[in-house]
Amino acid sequence: MSVSSKSSGITSNRWFKPVAVTAGALVVALILVLVAQWLRTLQPVQQFLTDYPGHSAIPEGTPTGFPAWLGWQHFLNMFFIVLIIRSGWQVRTTTRPAANWTRNNKGFIKTKNPPTKISLDLWFHLTLDALWVLNGIIFIVLLFATGQWLRIVPTNWDVFPNAVSAGLQYASLNWPVENGWNNYNSLQLLTYFVTVFIAAPLAIITGIRMSGAWPKKAAINKYYPIELARKIHFPVMIYFVAFVIVHVTLVLATGALNNLNHMYASNNDYSWWGFGIFAASIVFTAAAWFLARPLFLRPIASLMGKLSR
Repeated sequence: MSVSSKSSGITSNRWFKPVAVTAGALVVALILVLVAQWLRTLQPVQQFLTDYPGHSAIPEGTPTGFPAWLGWQHFLNMFFIVLIIRSGWQVRTTTRPAANWTRNNKGFIKTKNPPTKISLDLWFHLTLDALWVLNGIIFIVLLFATGQWLRIVPTNWDVFPNAVSAGLQYASLNWPVENGWNNYNSLQLLTYFVTVFIAAPLAIITGIRMSGAWPKKAAINKYYPIELARKIHFPVMIYFVAFVIVHVTLVLATGALNNLNHMYASNNDYSWWGFGIFAASIVFTAAAWFLARPLFLRPIASLMGKLSR
């Protein structure tokens, strides 16, 4: 076999798997839509959708609308999550880092043992993690201080059948009526609850366990080994990737202008302000994605530690 034939075979194999996976996913999605549409023709299912339209009643005193701070928090969370996923994937797949970093042991953080040398990619990932956690703390404090937590925490058991109803409506492409300014549908509510109060804490506690800051001889290590943290941390990252994809898709597909105004302009109209702010945030995040490379990271990392090969 000639070199060109081998090269052609390798290229074909490289493209075959993603194409096959994409085609398989489309077939599964089509079957799901057809099954959901068939289910909606059944009288018991129609009665179920009538009894559970897809959203629960909100508790008395639940605030209406989105304050400006929530818009900023939404942007910062999106910004950090995108870069955390990028840097986390680099940490997982890079075999020869462009540089290594060792923390200065003379500043605010001092330890008895010398700091551990880590890759520049891991330094960037941990730095983003720290900023995301700080932003998350501010978010949680404001969430409970303003009563916005009532919008994303289940307070009634009927949220579960309503979530099934909303899922069936989405799957059949006859989507539930959107009224996010006042009340999320139950599937949204449960998804946001899982993201904020389950997935995010899991990402944090497993990330800390895997970091060099975790004490190597701590008694808890016997019950919480680093291998367990790794097995949890990666699926959590996959969850966040899936959440971002589905979230953005539904935001754009279920009334883009109105949804973007909710999230970015804190109003409930169909003007282009929210879209403009969203577009600017995408450009800013894309620029950060481009600049997140050793050429630009080295000068920043050198302010907090020593770089080496």
